[in-house]
Amino acid sequence: MSKSENQVLRRKAEALNKKLTSLYGRQEIESAEDPLDTLIETILSQNTTDKNSGRAFAALKKAYPTWDALLGEPADRVAAVIRSGGLAGIKAQRILDALSFIKVERGELDLEFLRAMRPPEAEAWLARMKGVGPKTRSIVLLFSLDMPAFPVDTHIHRVSKRLGLIGPRTTREQAQEELALLVPPREFFNFHINIIEHGRAVCRARNPMCAKCTISSMCDYYRSLRKAQS
Repeated sequence: MSKSENQVLRRKAEALNKKLTSLYGRQEIESAEDPLDTLIETILSQNTTDKNSGRAFAALKKAYPTWDALLGEPADRVAAVIRSGGLAGIKAQRILDALSFIKVERGELDLEFLRAMRPPEAEAWLARMKGVGPKTRSIVLLFSLDMPAFPVDTHIHRVSKRLGLIGPRTTREQAQEELALLVPPREFFNFHINIIEHGRAVCRARNPMCAKCTISSMCDYYRSLRKAQS
């Protein structure tokens, strides 16, 4: 991408951020979440709804009041507890693997030490855990550690493609890097949350409500629909 093209996209992202903020409000992190809780919650949120993952997390906390109590548990027993979150067997093993890794590396189940690291170092440490991918790492960095990262979930991937902020073949991993270059780090959380909100409320995967969309004038997808209809 040329410098001029990047500047055009940055101006577009800035305009979209302002418009979405006026629609959904300014989003701020009210208080830093415990990074280990966030890690477990994010693993549970993979390929399911917030409602289902929230139910699974609550069930896990009820069954195991401390993360230390979860160490050494059979994966099938943990899977039975988090069944409501879907893909329970895979997620149970990922959670157990992550906890075991942290315990071996640090001697305790606590990720607060990451706050003292630079963002690249913190991400690199998290990346050493099996099953902890780019989106999960970015969520821990942004939501819990107040570090610059731009997580890309299914809503952000879909909406940013339709808007033309990223290319049609851009992967989620590539989108994280590209979108992080389009808005200032101080706007990462606000832009992230509001794009998700717009994806749920208007720019849905099926039957997007283009006719009611207040940012359609900046949308490549809508422009192509209008062109095809004319």
